[in-house]
Parts: sequence; structure tokens; C-alpha cells
Amino acid sequence: MFELALRNVLGHRLRAGMTLGAVVFGVVSLVLSGGFVEDMFIQLREAVIHSQFGHLQVNARGYFEKGARAPDRFMIDPDPLRREIAKLPGVDDVMARVSFSGLLSSGRSDHSIVGEGIEPGREARLGTFIRIESGRALADQDTYAMIVGKGLADAFRIRVGDRVTVTVSTAGGALNTLDFDVVGTFRSFSRDYDARAVRVPLAAAQKLLNADGVNTLVVSLADTLDTARIAAALAGQLDLAKFEVKPWNELTDFYDKTVTLYDRQFGVLRLIILIMVLLGVANSVNMGVFERVGEFGTMMALGNRRVDVFRLVMTENVIVGLIGSAAGVLVGVVLAWSISIVGIPMPPPPSSEVGYMAQIRVVPKELVLAFVVGVVATVAAAILPARRVARTPVAEALRQNV
Repeated sequence: MFELALRNVLGHRLRAGMTLGAVVFGVVSLVLSGGFVEDMFIQLREAVIHSQFGHLQVNARGYFEKGARAPDRFMIDPDPLRREIAKLPGVDDVMARVSFSGLLSSGRSDHSIVGEGIEPGREARLGTFIRIESGRALADQDTYAMIVGKGLADAFRIRVGDRVTVTVSTAGGALNTLDFDVVGTFRSFSRDYDARAVRVPLAAAQKLLNADGVNTLVVSLADTLDTARIAAALAGQLDLAKFEVKPWNELTDFYDKTVTLYDRQFGVLRLIILIMVLLGVANSVNMGVFERVGEFGTMMALGNRRVDVFRLVMTENVIVGLIGSAAGVLVGVVLAWSISIVGIPMPPPPSSEVGYMAQIRVVPKELVLAFVVGVVATVAAAILPARRVARTPVAEALRQNV
């Protein structure tokens, strides 16, 4: 039966080619759309990680609930904890941060800010999605330097070279002030963050708060896919009565909401593509089968059973589906690589002002899904025509030869 079906496919090249074209088009569409969506999610994830949050954050217990109002009350000693975390396989770096909020005076106006004391060298390796818009980034040798979010700088006309004063409330309830030189403005992935954030060297932030510890240890990993594993390892290793471990996706709901939104939108697109594939293949299969009614009538007149006709039609379409799906996957991979070399300019995602260059990723699960959909769609489209032609009376089928 397989040999006969293969000869029929090769003998009816035009009809088989039409079906193959429909299958290849649908499989290529699924490969490209799936790779595009996967790239969008990956780039969004990496932007969130490498612009602000890191892969994991370790804080004193209760910091995420109450630390925004009083960060000076949730200090930890960074050095022993840093050494302990750095021993875990897959950890690339561990950096300390101090958070503060206060009042920034530029000489022209006063405005509230949220600030971070950072280790510039370590943060430069993590913050690959932070772009310096003017001036320069902080350096390890800086003492009282500051970089300001682009939105904050534009709103209050803060420029590189300005000298500003920051006033904060210390743990003891006293007010403390320090003067800083603005050395640069930056733009991160989040527009809201850029509208109110400043960054200063870690030692300057500690002096401003009159504190020796830090609020947060930000953990950078070699591979984002290890986040859950290392978070579980840290949770089992640290004293959870004193510390809490938060992976990047729990620090903000922006990523999950955006992924949910886009996933539903592209889910509808995939459904439309699937329907187009099914209709296209069904049309080609119907044309091919009913043009051969006389051929099938001759087979039944020579003693072949109706089930043999049905099996023959189904086997032919299985062969076409396998060949078309394999060709579609191959063409899709080549197109994905070719498009990725050029890139696809994309507008900024929600809550961001930074666009990006999208690619088409070759994702194994999407290739398997596209292949299976191509084969299943071809076989499913052949069921009704095969049943109908198999049930056609022999005399009526033979009249098609006249």
C-alpha cells in the first residue's frame, strides 16, 4: 500500500505539489511566528534582568513589604553572605546595593527621588540594557558622583556637570545631606524608573544614610534558565528567618502581564494560521481526490475493497504531509536564520521608551509543533474526501472515466 501510494504521489506531481505548497506555507508560517514570539519574550526577559533587577535578589526578611518606606532598617552584612552565594555553581557575580529615598535639590527646584548606591564596576557588567544618554557611567574611583534617569533629568532640567544636593532621613531620624556632581544621564528599560531614579557609588550612599550595611545583594547568573534552581538552592542554604530570596520575575509583575497579553494575541494569530493551513490543504486534497474518482472506481471494479481505497488516499496524504512538513521546517529554519542576520526593528514595548532589534529564533519545540501540525492538518483534511470517494458506487465512479 505504501509503495503504491508513493507511486501515485510521484505520478500526480501537479496535484501533490499544490498540497505540498499549502503544507509548506503553513509550517513555515508557524516556525517563523513561533520563533518571533519566543525572541520577543526572551529579549523582554533579559531587558528586565539586565536593566534593573538582576536574576535574583537577597534581602533581609521583610524588606520587600516594608523596606521601601524605611530601607535603613533592613540592612545586612554583605561580605560573608556574598562569599557564600558566590560558591554556588552558575553564579556569575554578586553585587551590593543600598536603597534610599529623599529630596534632590538642583538649585532651581527640589524634587523627591529614589536612589541606589551601587558598585559601578560590577553593575556595568550586569546592566547591559542600561544606556548612557549623556556624559558617562559611574566608575569605581568616583566618590561623590551621580547619574540621573533620563526622565528625571529632562523633567527638572538637570544636566551633566550640575552640582546637586541630596537630603535623606537617617535611621536615627536626623537629616543628612551630601553634594554630588552629575556625571551622566541614563535610560533603562522602564520609563517609570527613569523618571525618578538616581544612582551613586555605594560608599557615598552608606555615608548619606550613616549606615555600614547594604539592603540588597543582587545575584547575576551565567544562564537565566538556572534561576529557579539557584533560587531553590539559596532558599535551602540561607536562614529564611533572616533572609528572603526573590527571583527576577517576582520583583515585578510587568513581565508576566506583558507575556500574558502578547501570548494571547499571538495565540489568535497562530489559530488563524492553523485554520488557513487546514483550509488550504483541504482544498488541494479535495481537488486531487475527486479528479481521480474514475481511477478509484476502476480499482473497486477490479476487486479492491472500499477500505483499500480509503487507506490508499490516507497513505498518500500521510506521505505528502511528512514531505511537506519536513520541507516546511527546513525552509522555516533557513528563513529564520536569514531574517535574524538582518533583524526586525521593533518599537518600544509598553512602559518603555527603548526599541529593539527582533530576531527569529529557531526553537526546537516550535519546530516539532509546526511539523506535527503540518502532518495532522494534511491527514485530517483527507478524511472526509477519502470516505466520500470510498463510498461512491462503483458504476457512478466508473462513469467519471467516460
